[in-house]
Amino acid sequence: MRIAGHTLGTPEQSVPEALELFAAAGLDGAEVIYQDGYRSGLPIGDDAAADEAARVADDLGVAVVGLAPYTTGINHADPAQRRAALDELRAAVDCAHRVGATRIRVYAGSWGADRQDHAGHWERLRSGLSELAPLAADAGVRLCVENHFGTMTQSARDTARLVREVDSPAIRVLYDQANLTFTHDEAWPEALREQGDLLGHVHVKDLVFTDPDAPFIASETARVKAEERAVRSRIVGEGILPWSDILQAVKQHGYDDVLSLEYEYRWHPQDLLPPADGFARSARALRSLVEEAVGLAPAKESR
Repeated sequence: MRIAGHTLGTPEQSVPEALELFAAAGLDGAEVIYQDGYRSGLPIGDDAAADEAARVADDLGVAVVGLAPYTTGINHADPAQRRAALDELRAAVDCAHRVGATRIRVYAGSWGADRQDHAGHWERLRSGLSELAPLAADAGVRLCVENHFGTMTQSARDTARLVREVDSPAIRVLYDQANLTFTHDEAWPEALREQGDLLGHVHVKDLVFTDPDAPFIASETARVKAEERAVRSRIVGEGILPWSDILQAVKQHGYDDVLSLEYEYRWHPQDLLPPADGFARSARALRSLVEEAVGLAPAKESR
């Protein structure tokens, strides 16, 4: 297993600076946000920025393993907005191929505040992913649908259902147990029973509840606002998630690939150490957990 840093944790660094920080922290790779207007992201359709990131990654030996777009419009009822979202994901596939990434995080659309026409939103989501799957496959890229609040795949069950309905090896699950935990969806054994055979990527983070009985509330998709939160972010291994058990189970399900440290400093800096210290400490903790769980130290990938 290889450990990657996520540029969610480096909001004050450019992408090259984030890659340098990850190298100094002893990480093997990087998952890079694909979004306009974020310092530590690759702008949509900017080939020059992608080429620079690829060059720096090669120089440092820290592979760009994945991209993380933020579009939720793939199932929008407005055809123009839906087409724009699909075009953004096509551009992400092109960028992934350019930088050598093998996976792209995908939000499973959105459902809207009124929660109307589930069937229509679901069908547009399924057909959109089916449309993108051949392009991704040709580029050697997996589109990994995340267990994520605010989308149509908040739960592991719904994520697995969507991936099975699309039925393409280019469409996989992005397993995020922390998300499932703070939304009060599946605990890790049930989550892996539902989707463990479909994993294409894994996010690792940790948390503690301030009120474990509080209902989950989020008015946005990308983040939970401060006033809505019932959790606090923590360094991996210092929260409530039993990562050694989870990683052992993930390995037993056949996943022996990238673990991405989704250090949420962009959204919740008050909870966490500054990125240079936080990623170094997280990397040490996660390496120890991997060794404890599966008896393997994550190996660096040569490029």
